[in-house]
Amino acid sequence: MGVSRLDVFYRRLLLTKLFIGGWGKPEDLKRIFEFRKVIGDREKCKSLVAENYPVYINKTEENSECQIHDGYFISPLEHLVPGILPPEAVKARFQFIVPKRWKKNRPVCIHLAGTGDHFFWRRRTLMARPMIKEAGIASLLLENPYYGYRKPKDQLRSSLKNVSDLFVMGGALILESTALLRWLEREGYWPLGMTGISMGGYMASLAVTNWPKPIPLIPCLSWSTASSVFTTADSFKISPERIKNVDAIDHLLGLPGSDKASEGKYSKAGGEAEDGQDWLVGGASGGGKSGNRLHHLSSLQGCKKSLDTMPRSLQSTNTLLAKTDSARWCQSSLHIESVSFMKGVMDECTHMANFSVPVDTSLIIVVQAREDAYIPRTGVLSLQEIWPGCEVRYMNGGHISAYLFKQNIFRQAIYDAFNRFCLKYPNLQ
Repeated sequence: MGVSRLDVFYRRLLLTKLFIGGWGKPEDLKRIFEFRKVIGDREKCKSLVAENYPVYINKTEENSECQIHDGYFISPLEHLVPGILPPEAVKARFQFIVPKRWKKNRPVCIHLAGTGDHFFWRRRTLMARPMIKEAGIASLLLENPYYGYRKPKDQLRSSLKNVSDLFVMGGALILESTALLRWLEREGYWPLGMTGISMGGYMASLAVTNWPKPIPLIPCLSWSTASSVFTTADSFKISPERIKNVDAIDHLLGLPGSDKASEGKYSKAGGEAEDGQDWLVGGASGGGKSGNRLHHLSSLQGCKKSLDTMPRSLQSTNTLLAKTDSARWCQSSLHIESVSFMKGVMDECTHMANFSVPVDTSLIIVVQAREDAYIPRTGVLSLQEIWPGCEVRYMNGGHISAYLFKQNIFRQAIYDAFNRFCLKYPNLQ
């Protein structure tokens, strides 16, 4: 099966604008790594968000077939990791679209936003309103940190400025989803589920790994890790800004990863992790394989500088040729090492194998596009391998065409997952 050319074009266009600020502050990365080890374990997270965590409704709009409630709350991440969120993102905003007449029970599905999905119009129009008409299911649309009202003033559209912003977004959405699920339970809504398209599906998957009860999950056009999006083929273009903090984050390599990470289980089942995937985690900083790799990367940064400072008296024609060849080698090696470093960091913080398995994987329906070239799946652990028992449905087309024109398939998967839950857990209220 081929790949979508539209996906390839869109990926190249989008990814050239991401992470122009580099990795982010080294101290923030250290705090994120430490918090990932907590939030990746469902048992450790049971008390992170209070059962009665405050959630507020500040506006209600009446429509012919539904009510639209605007609400907000303070992101729990601000309490647990103070200052890690930009000020604009501290207040989490959501829209709650509820049918005026319920068909059966009071089901609610939380929708997390995909890349570029600012505010609520797209999800409300393409998913929430049709779901009320077709199945009587309410929708709660949570706005992602760094998007819409929560977008930092210095951020260009959807382009996250730092690599660390992606990790902060994920941690915030896990906790915010927990707060909303508990609020919905208190208000008497049942059953509850989670979904999202593209990045939204990935973030919904993260959130469900943290929820201590069986819950329908419908991730659409997403996969098991964010690393393949940013480090496959030409998706990651090296620039000085993106590697400028490499020396400063040397100490991060001293943070041990999860058992699954250290065992090298990010690559396709049956094989070992590729070179460069397992060195990020484990080992003391500055020692062993991880330390050698980072110091090698640092030395590559300085190799071109050394060539440039060569005395002019030595710069004969042959020397200049050697200098050119050496510079090319430096650039190529630097790119390889930087992509390897990026993949290691991404897998440590975003790989689904580093998080708890959802309580009941039979309630998960994954929807994928066969020609998806935006989220590469080759050589990456599949969700079926990480979550045995989940269902994966494939449809024809690429990522972008499915995102725009296959919403009905996503909605049907939601209805099927909710029906499956009701049949299996009719008394779990």
